[in-house]
Amino acid sequence: MSPLLLGVRHHGPGSARAVRAALDAARPAAVLIEGPPEGDALLALAADPGMRPPVALLAHAADDPGRAAFWPLAGFSPEWIAIRWAQEAGVPVRFMDLPAAHTLARREEGEGDGEEPDSVRVDPLAVLAETAGYDDPERWWEDVVEHRGTGAVPDPLAAFEALGKAMGALREAYGDGGHARDLVREAYMRQRMRAARREFGDAYAVVCGAWHVPALRAGTTAAADKALLTGLPKVKVETTWVPWTHRRLARAGGYGAGITSPGWYAHLFAARDRPVERWLTKVAGLLREEDRQVSSAHVIEAVRLAETLAAMRGRPLPGLTETLEAVRAVMCDGSDVPLALIEDRLVVGDVLGEVPDTAPVVPLQRDLTRRQRSLRLKPEAQERELEVDLRKETDAAKSLLLHRLRLLGIDWGIPTASRGSTGTFRETWRLRWEPELSVRVAEAGIWGTTVLAAATAKAEADAVGAAELGEVTALAERCLLAGLSEALPAVLRALAERAALDTDVARLAKALPALARSLRYGDVRGTDAAALGTVAAGLAERICVALPSACATGLDADAAAELRGHVDGVHGAVGLLADADDGLRERWSAVLRTLAGRETVPGLIRGRAARLLLDDGRLPAEETARLMGLALSPAGDPADAAGWIEGFAGGSSGGGTLLVHDERLLGLIDGWLTGVPERAFIDVLPLLRRTFGAYEPGVKRTLGELVRRGPGGSAGSAGSARAGAEGFGAELDEVRADAVLDVVRMLLLPPGGVAVR
Repeated sequence: MSPLLLGVRHHGPGSARAVRAALDAARPAAVLIEGPPEGDALLALAADPGMRPPVALLAHAADDPGRAAFWPLAGFSPEWIAIRWAQEAGVPVRFMDLPAAHTLARREEGEGDGEEPDSVRVDPLAVLAETAGYDDPERWWEDVVEHRGTGAVPDPLAAFEALGKAMGALREAYGDGGHARDLVREAYMRQRMRAARREFGDAYAVVCGAWHVPALRAGTTAAADKALLTGLPKVKVETTWVPWTHRRLARAGGYGAGITSPGWYAHLFAARDRPVERWLTKVAGLLREEDRQVSSAHVIEAVRLAETLAAMRGRPLPGLTETLEAVRAVMCDGSDVPLALIEDRLVVGDVLGEVPDTAPVVPLQRDLTRRQRSLRLKPEAQERELEVDLRKETDAAKSLLLHRLRLLGIDWGIPTASRGSTGTFRETWRLRWEPELSVRVAEAGIWGTTVLAAATAKAEADAVGAAELGEVTALAERCLLAGLSEALPAVLRALAERAALDTDVARLAKALPALARSLRYGDVRGTDAAALGTVAAGLAERICVALPSACATGLDADAAAELRGHVDGVHGAVGLLADADDGLRERWSAVLRTLAGRETVPGLIRGRAARLLLDDGRLPAEETARLMGLALSPAGDPADAAGWIEGFAGGSSGGGTLLVHDERLLGLIDGWLTGVPERAFIDVLPLLRRTFGAYEPGVKRTLGELVRRGPGGSAGSAGSARAGAEGFGAELDEVRADAVLDVVRMLLLPPGGVAVR
């Protein structure tokens, strides 16, 4: 008599059903399962009511949680079914694969799976499918395993015997198939089997990947196996259960033993009868939720079409291919757009497992779980948006938690642009819980036992280790967003030290906007950010002194563009800081006037400085026209003139609207453009296209009409006897004016209808 070897496909529902039937028939005294032995102590949790697959056994190096490995299990995984069967039958169940201590140690040493770089790894299912005349391994597996009935099987072991023989033939032909690491794993598995034989005799069962069955049956000596395992590196590991998702079971997610359709396989395992009808009913329900007209007649017709396609192709039952083709033709009107939704939501799916509170975790994870529950922020596998209003206590607490997690490298939430509101009291987050975040939490556990303590310690360490001023200013902003008041002193010390030593005006200018934004959080979040004011004021003063000389040096196009961006950033920062320093706005305006009037400054920066002064009402229209005339002088460099236009009238700054309402400026640009020499025009054309191409279509159309009729003219004449006020036509258009009188009366008359004089 020999032990019962059940070779399976990982996450195969047909294999899971067959394993359950085989165990029911054989009733072994113990069950060994492919997986790391360090997880044996956690197997009892599989019977906990709070455990809901998909879940994964997580093992990580005790001194480096980032070095980790997962062993995922779904509700339709044969290994999970074997674990639950053993627990219900009251027999021992153990893992038997190579310990994670060795696997993770090899990763520490930079080793992969032991394969040669140019080795070809054999896909057993692909080879068997090709031998059977199939071009799709998934379709072959469905036909020979998944669609072979779900009721009573006359011989529950027959399928395992056939699959074991097939794998034996493959191992004879391909050896290890490019999986050299498997030889070591199989040596350890055989050792675990010998230990089980000494304890239970041959009355035990083994559930493992079918590829390993021939090797486990081989008559290898214990000495040979021991030699393979001698000298393996080893590290101390810790293990736990973590939630997993169907999406992460998918092969597209990078999981080596993944499947293409976990949601479909979960349905096949759960549906005891009429799987196609039940599946298409689910599809119809999803499409109805998306406001598509799908009736019962659509479902009936889709079932008929799927069955017809399966019969034409000689398949025992419609598979995923046939059902999706039927859905596309009958329910989606031939469109791939709703079909993509079905594939994402149902074929793959976003099911997230659950792990009981009794599972061992790092203290940081416990604190995070407690906060998630108190704030009603349930981790979900499907992406969703979260709107928070910082004026509400609970919403503000949610924001603090998400910002603290981001500072720790746990990107459960990603900030995104708010829809319908641009106020500082509102935030929008995009939330999705990925299984890998459990590893990030374990890594962050070295900083503290609570989210607040860990984020504070991490911020202080980052401040000390920051190499540039910009890193510290960004960190200060993140500390305020996260409400880390205890970390601010260390961050401010680092900020003051680097700001005092840094002489690069570009880095100073890059750092100032973040500080200015941070000062606002004292009002928005109730955080005292006043300590940043002194540092910000010092940076602003140094920028005002150094910026003109930095811009006057020889700058190429890229350097000028970078400084132009810094000028915009500092201008916005000054607007935020001016309330605390009345003279700062005046000093910054003086800097802009210097930049706008100095010929040695690149045209891009001169033009931008002029535009900022004009928008602030600090540059008269006549002076603006004079500066433009100088910049567009025929004696000047055409490329520099084009840069001035780009800085002054860039498409994202409302320059098009300005030119529409100030025909003098438009006339200057038009006159310069018509006088550019042909050779120079080719060089400046990309700059001009970049400037004017960003305008709104309506603005471009209006500018074209103005240029066509000429400045000061009208659509029906080439000119006008006199020029109108800035922004207005030369004369009153009485017909157009009369058209708005009714609206004006409605606005001015009170509700009673009697005009107030």
